Amino acid sequence: MYFYHGRREEFKDFFSTEDGVVFCKNICSVMKVLGHEYNPDQWHLFIVSSKMCLKLVLLHNGNRFPSVPLAHAANIKESYAGMKLLLGKIKYDEFKWKLCGDINTLRTGSFKFFKRPFPGFLTILTL
Repeated sequence: MYFYHGRREEFKDFFSTEDGVVFCKNICSVMKVLGHEYNPDQWHLFIVSSKMCLKLVLLHNGNRFPSVPLAHAANIKESYAGMKLLLGKIKYDEFKWKLCGDINTLRTGSFKFFKRPFPGFLTILTL
């Protein structure tokens, strides 16, 4: 158990905190430290929301690699402003990952044009 206690030290330089958001500021370097092959086309951005927070996590298409947390924002509501803030912090426009998550989350903000086919439906979208 003690081995994992100090593991965060090698990653702390790749993350930053601004505007109440903890986010990865150098995704390519994190992938290199983790030993992951990094090609943005092989990863999906998974958006997780709850009443208390928003989280962004990268998931590998073939599940060959574990998920990589990119951003976490406590006390930010699921809204256009909250999503825009998180996506801006991780430089989504630069990487253009495919998005996946609960359809309710993806319908907020800039994703409002999606109609809800089924309750709790998990989907993968290309914007």
